[in-house]
Amino acid sequence: MFKIIDSDQAVGYIKDGDTLAVGGAGAGHAVPDRLLQALGERYERTGAPKNITSIHPCGIGDNDCRGLNHIAREGLIKRDVGGFWGNAPKMTVLAKAGKIEGYNLPQGVLSHLMRASASRKPGLLTRVGLKTFVDPRLEGGKVNEQAKDDLVRLMPIDGQDYLFYPSFKIDVAFIRGTSIDCEGNLTMEQEVGFFAMMSIAQAAKTNGGIVIAQVKQVKEGHCDPGHVKVPGNFIDYVVVEPEQEMTFISGFEEALVKRDVTYQSDELGLEGLKKVIMRRASMELEPNAFVNLGYGMSDAVPIVANEEGVCEDLTFMIEQGASAGIPTTGLNFGAMYNPSSIVDDGYQFDFFQGGGLDIAFLGFAQIDQKGNVNSSRFGNVLTGCGGFIDISQNAKKVVFTGSFAVKGTQEITDQGVNVTFAGKAKKFVQQVEQVTFSGEFARENGQQVFYVTERAVFELTDKGLKLIEIAPGVDLEKDVLAMMDFMPEIADDLKVCPISIYNGESLGLKEKFKQGELV
Repeated sequence: MFKIIDSDQAVGYIKDGDTLAVGGAGAGHAVPDRLLQALGERYERTGAPKNITSIHPCGIGDNDCRGLNHIAREGLIKRDVGGFWGNAPKMTVLAKAGKIEGYNLPQGVLSHLMRASASRKPGLLTRVGLKTFVDPRLEGGKVNEQAKDDLVRLMPIDGQDYLFYPSFKIDVAFIRGTSIDCEGNLTMEQEVGFFAMMSIAQAAKTNGGIVIAQVKQVKEGHCDPGHVKVPGNFIDYVVVEPEQEMTFISGFEEALVKRDVTYQSDELGLEGLKKVIMRRASMELEPNAFVNLGYGMSDAVPIVANEEGVCEDLTFMIEQGASAGIPTTGLNFGAMYNPSSIVDDGYQFDFFQGGGLDIAFLGFAQIDQKGNVNSSRFGNVLTGCGGFIDISQNAKKVVFTGSFAVKGTQEITDQGVNVTFAGKAKKFVQQVEQVTFSGEFARENGQQVFYVTERAVFELTDKGLKLIEIAPGVDLEKDVLAMMDFMPEIADDLKVCPISIYNGESLGLKEKFKQGELV
């Protein structure tokens, strides 16, 4: 039977050298933050436990002090294996300083590894990560020199390359839900995502470990069996946190877990650079498509689709598990307004990795002449890949979106773009610092790939990057080619981006979709 204890007692069960798996994602999305805080405080107070390994399929933090930042302490953490690092700057500081062993693996792979670990399988065999920095022929997902062990192996089968990711032995699981009933059954009625909570709990139990759940409340009696996300027989200890927030941004917002609740969000506006980039990118939408959106610039696609009246013809899906609603933006990304469904992220990644996505919109930091994209590490910035690799390698069409140069300035008018400062640094480089997306892999798999900026649009061909459009008002030589470290192929019929992108007129998506249905 489970026991209700306080957070200080709970973290006292973690021993030196344990492997801790943490559920949840991003800015407090089902994050067991009170447990993480208590663990960090216990280490500061007692110096124990020492040298633990933390594993988190998703990024966890508020870009400041919460989430994994609570436990980012030298001596407490020996190794961190994460899908995304950008939410936990204190953990990245430790990794860059060589104070911990750091690994960055794809979010979907890690989610599936929790399932493999639960069933005591030797690991996961997949093509996800090939020819990216996760591939052992490049970096093997290692963040720093202190990461000596190989957590990824190349394994050819029948003449085709695969990557093998070994399973983990989980000693302690930190999970979170909204409620438990009289038998300790955990439900998640106020959570914006379910993530890999069940698999993480099972992975701990089948390996002889313990499961600690943080919940908001204890309910009398029994919950409906169909609502249980983690059965009580898998849960050892429960910490009740009445002040538990839905996310670090939202105390409780019903529209994030209900289909038919109205909402208003000031974040769902669009202007300036982001507006013109995402209006052009949204022209790649197709009717009845399954559409994934990445964090940052790309989260604006539904805003454009709504303005064009085509939202009902699309199914937006995010890797955290929600579908068919409107994704939140900014730090709160990972939740969705009015979702029609929320599933465990492992199931969502089954669909993504299987090629179910018709189109994915993702950001970039660097692009090179081969069409490779870096979105995970550049200069002194370590963010990690998150679900980027799982998604970008398997979507039928990929549209990368971002500003053309670092800290360039421009005037955007109804007539186009007037570049006033070309940029402080180039994003189009000879070779990206880290390969998060492989142009070569994309060509081998027949993917359509586009790169959309405010100044120009490129596509991926067998020869590499090809310039196919230029924004009205932009000087090809001065504003584009001079700010690239390589000469792209230039289309013989180089087009000017449609003026409707800039003057606010309809992009014609409704008409395009109708024509597509007729075809």
